[in-house]
Amino acid sequence: MSEKKNGFATHPASDQVYFIVSGIILTVVLLAVAYPLVYVLSASFSSGSAVSSGKVLLWPVDFSLNGYEAVFKHKDIVRSYGNTILYTVLGTAINVGMVMTCAFALSRKKLRGRNVFMLVFTFTMFFNGGLIPFYILMKDLSLLNTMWAMVLPGALSVYNMIVARTFIQSTIPNELFEAASIDGCSDFRFFFSFILPLSKAIIAVIALFSAVGHWNAYFNALMFLNDRSLYPLQIILREILIMNQVDAKMIMDPELQEANAQVAAVLKYSLIVVATLPILCVYPFIQKYFVKGVMIGSLKG
Repeated sequence: MSEKKNGFATHPASDQVYFIVSGIILTVVLLAVAYPLVYVLSASFSSGSAVSSGKVLLWPVDFSLNGYEAVFKHKDIVRSYGNTILYTVLGTAINVGMVMTCAFALSRKKLRGRNVFMLVFTFTMFFNGGLIPFYILMKDLSLLNTMWAMVLPGALSVYNMIVARTFIQSTIPNELFEAASIDGCSDFRFFFSFILPLSKAIIAVIALFSAVGHWNAYFNALMFLNDRSLYPLQIILREILIMNQVDAKMIMDPELQEANAQVAAVLKYSLIVVATLPILCVYPFIQKYFVKGVMIGSLKG
């Protein structure tokens, strides 16, 4: 226990050693996580020659916007960026709608067969038909090479649904529904007038998880999309980063064409920043709901 000396709380020597060691470890972890982000950001604002020669360590060297100019001049990147925004917004709306409606229904103790439904939902978390049957199903549903192949598979996350159901059961008393039903409130009205307004925290968490998943999704596009006009941003990013496919048409200025290799190096970092920035900008606005929603939804089963 801490002792007071001259009006100030003091801690035993063992606690002080713990605080010092913990601070050092956390500082090292912070630097290990932050440095790659800082390096990518600095490299995106540096010249191609500085990046290629390895001069960029922490701060931008020979400040330049050539990488960002190349990103926004290429039609594939701009179009795929729009596709990703569409898939993210539409897919997140579908995910939140499916999760909340299903969670509300399964939270009602009077629902007949509720345990059977939960068993079926839980079964799908551990077993599935496999990749080939999944592809055949998408083909039979005529979803191949359409935008719906990016938003409909995985429309209902069972894990998120269980968390949302637990949140509703633990925070919204059943007496509230009984009082509302006495006044003639239907299930639909109760859902939209009470459940959704009182579930902002868990909705924010589900929306964040879903949005990040849709924004980073590329596997479904890799399997189900052949039309390049439907490609999301992550497929284009994959081509540039992994397959090292940098089209010379991305460089419109004649002077930049002479330094194609150098601009290609900067282009990679600029595209990473452009692809990551929207999610980083959204997170601070829902951070206050994040911890609350996760903790409350995970306390009780």
